[in-house]
Amino acid sequence: QVQLVESGGGLVQAGGSLRLSCVVSGRTLSNTAMGWFRQAPGLEREFVCAINRGGFIRDYADSVKGRFTISRDNAKNTVYLQMNSLKREDTAVYYCAASNMFNTKRSQSEYAWWGQGTQVTVSS
Repeated sequence: QVQLVESGGGLVQAGGSLRLSCVVSGRTLSNTAMGWFRQAPGLEREFVCAINRGGFIRDYADSVKGRFTISRDNAKNTVYLQMNSLKREDTAVYYCAASNMFNTKRSQSEYAWWGQGTQVTVSS
């Protein structure tokens, strides 16, 4: 059974940084493309970023490009999301997701496994 567990969320002031982690169990991370999504109150869940199986292709939503970085440590079966220069509009529940596709995907339907989410709140 594949499980994804996110951690690292919390309350941070605007301009600050957070690093989210997603530990994957039940599946070899090197065989898995990974993505991060987020859902703000009252809004649809949206794509944030993704990394392909090999870790050499990364894709970012325009809203986070240049501020967020996705990375992976296959030895630890963990994917990270480093978030810098946080803005109030980054406030959301952040989800990691796993796909058995090779390349990065923006569509949620491409991801078979999801974590429970971790709350990120950015205050002004």
